[in-house]
Amino acid sequence: MPGNLDPAAATEKVDEKVRQNELDKAMTESHDARDAYQKATKRAESGALFGKILTWVTLLVGAVVFMMPLYIMVSMALKTPNEIATSSAWAWPRDLTWENYSVVLTNPNVSFQLFFRNTLTIAVLSTLGVVVSSSLVAYAFARLRFRGRDRLFLLLLSTMMLPAIVTMIPTYVLYKYLHWVDTFYPLWVPAWFGGGAFNIFLMRQFFMGIPRELDEAALLDGATHATIFWRVILPLAKPAVATVGIFSFIYSWKDFMGPLLYLNSPEKQTLEVGLQTYRSLQSEQWNLLMAGSVLVMIPLIVLFLIGQKFFVKGIVMTGGK
Repeated sequence: MPGNLDPAAATEKVDEKVRQNELDKAMTESHDARDAYQKATKRAESGALFGKILTWVTLLVGAVVFMMPLYIMVSMALKTPNEIATSSAWAWPRDLTWENYSVVLTNPNVSFQLFFRNTLTIAVLSTLGVVVSSSLVAYAFARLRFRGRDRLFLLLLSTMMLPAIVTMIPTYVLYKYLHWVDTFYPLWVPAWFGGGAFNIFLMRQFFMGIPRELDEAALLDGATHATIFWRVILPLAKPAVATVGIFSFIYSWKDFMGPLLYLNSPEKQTLEVGLQTYRSLQSEQWNLLMAGSVLVMIPLIVLFLIGQKFFVKGIVMTGGK
């Protein structure tokens, strides 16, 4: 009959309708998946943005908190005694008083120029000793192979847990026996004999990150370990050397107990001891005390700003292995 459809055509029509339904379903699922992906991407971007904002806010708050003492010290160093007594410690001075610094530097009883020279001499000699000796010891632990190396390194690290006060009296007796009391020797000579466990550890970790193939290539060319250390390893370790140098210089510059114990003559005092002496003389004149504190702190800030790039790089790379 003319109204009857061909079975093959009917089957094809049904198959086409099924394919069309499946295609529509797949497109719907594709659109849903794309929408879900876009939503997930937006949530991830929002979460990343929130994390960045939270990080920056935390860093900003931390920076403000740590800068507060510096701000108070600088502001009080630029105030007059009357303004300090009548204004808040947070208030910036109405009229900057630079005379406080000239009064501190021209005090006849306390010579900050002499204290600065003494401190600089001790800090430079001590820093050189720490950098040279700690790098030599670290090279032996990192690049040489000998029996008991790891045990000896663990023994070295264990000395970091020994409080300095435990060795204070024995070292003082030793220096007195050597007639080094009231000289600069106790403050810089020990730095040339190892440089401290922490500095050795820092340098060793950096040296271990340098490819050993460089040593092997230099040995094949006939280089000795001394040549490898000075011409291969040490030039590549500038960030670690700068980090150890900055740490050592700051420690020597801010050292109070050492000069207090071993230096008796007033003309041999360092800045930290001299600042304490100045405090006892000036009593409650906080503007002069803060001005002296700023003068003591300025070289450390300049040093950190100059070596900040190497300092951060050294800290990051020594913690990488």
